[in-house]
Amino acid sequence: MLRTSAASLSLPPAPYSYTVLDQDLAAALQEFGNNLNIRVNVSADVRGRIRGRMPDLPPREFLDRLTALYNLQWYYDGLVLYISAAQEAQSRLIVLNPISFDALKAALDALNISDERYIVKPAPGEGLILASGPPRFVALVDQTLKGLVAEAQARRSPAAERSQHESVLMLFRGSSSTVFRDGRPEAPPETPLHGGAVREAGPGQK
Repeated sequence: MLRTSAASLSLPPAPYSYTVLDQDLAAALQEFGNNLNIRVNVSADVRGRIRGRMPDLPPREFLDRLTALYNLQWYYDGLVLYISAAQEAQSRLIVLNPISFDALKAALDALNISDERYIVKPAPGEGLILASGPPRFVALVDQTLKGLVAEAQARRSPAAERSQHESVLMLFRGSSSTVFRDGRPEAPPETPLHGGAVREAGPGQK
């Protein structure tokens, strides 16, 4: 099992044998996923053709070799392997307030969204962060922050102050979910939900 601090991409260690005379790059990447039982989302901007034999490499090295040769980026969110052209990488300034950077970083780590290859760091200016990486990675950072902001706002609302129940936030990414109860991550629910949604439980809901 190989990790880059994000969701683990579990690939077999045996060499991946791939011989082709001339094949579309996107089709080869889809075939790679099919052969390894991994859902793959290849961007429409991934273009090119593979010609000739590729060396027999472990699947992770094969993937990294293709991304290096064809100037691609990949990100695995725990459900789908997203492959995009490097030119699609995004750099986005995001307003943190009222969430602290440490709270956001802790949530990203707890959800296995953080990836050492891509950037989430404080930016010049008050209450800003810079998120940089493939579109799926940046979208998950933004989604997580919005969920934390919604939780913080709900906890400060008059209705929340009158309620005797603690604040509960559930963040969903693909087939995995994490519950934040009073700002602290808990074990995910037994029944996974889908769709990348962020849902805040109302008063009295657990």
